[in-house]
Amino acid sequence: MSVQLPHIPVLLDEVVAALTPQGGLTPGSLVVDATFGAGGYTRRLLGAGATVHAFDRDPDAIAAGRAWGEVSEVPPRLVLHQRRFSELAEGLAEAGVGSVQGIVFDIGVSSMQLDQAARGFAFSSNGPLDMRMSQEGESAADFLNGATEEAIADVLYHYGEERQSRRIARAVVAARPLTTTGQFAEVVRKALGYRPGAPKDPATRSFQAVRIHVNGELDELQAGLAAAERVLAPGGRLAVVSFHSLEDRIVKQFLREAAGAVPAGSRHLPVSTPTAAPVFEKPSAAIRPAAEEQARNPRARSATLRWAVRTAAPARGVMAA
Repeated sequence: MSVQLPHIPVLLDEVVAALTPQGGLTPGSLVVDATFGAGGYTRRLLGAGATVHAFDRDPDAIAAGRAWGEVSEVPPRLVLHQRRFSELAEGLAEAGVGSVQGIVFDIGVSSMQLDQAARGFAFSSNGPLDMRMSQEGESAADFLNGATEEAIADVLYHYGEERQSRRIARAVVAARPLTTTGQFAEVVRKALGYRPGAPKDPATRSFQAVRIHVNGELDELQAGLAAAERVLAPGGRLAVVSFHSLEDRIVKQFLREAAGAVPAGSRHLPVSTPTAAPVFEKPSAAIRPAAEEQARNPRARSATLRWAVRTAAPARGVMAA
């Protein structure tokens, strides 16, 4: 059973080309779509004959995926995992899969989430101040109404690169309680002296920052990349599409260090030595959408793709057998 996809996957042809040196997929290959969303990448991967293990922490995305015919095939060619992609190694192990030939990540909030006012991700339409991808845990309203002014300012500065973070945090505290996206956006606009007709809404950076904080997105990305390193088979390929500089910086640094540079270390990966065998090779330069795609799909304008090939070296922190 096929479904009509409401959203356009970004850099789709480039992602598929990155997954194998021939620019196509080998029928029967095991591939992970770490960010299933509306299923755009998965549909192309299935069409090429691959078996896809699709991960998403959003229960709405997984529920929609259960209607796909490939879930009911024997054996299934689409296996759904309602889990964070940082847990992809555990999810695959539970499904009896030890390694895969390809993994794709499409980082950040999905168009499907942005377009639903009730999910509270966007300031373009008024809705509850939520922003939770998994629909559980601390919401954006919980954070903004309960955190200290200093904590709010730190989140806005570090995750939104907002220079006026202290001014906005002060305004948020003064306006509490905030319950809707419209209220939060208006507080930010007033704090920054927004004038209608400006080329970019000043609430953009603050919404990004709070969303990243509520969902732990940057820590999740680091953990997901480390998990991908563990489950990719030798010769397997990793493709990551990011949408802002904070994400791309993490991906670029991860691939640089995994390809042989000395890492600074993180809580997800141990510090390597200069003599450690590279675990990835051939990391690509940044790949940006063509002008035609950017015109066709506005979401593509900020997208960056990076990919690399897994070597036979053991994953960092994992002893060779």
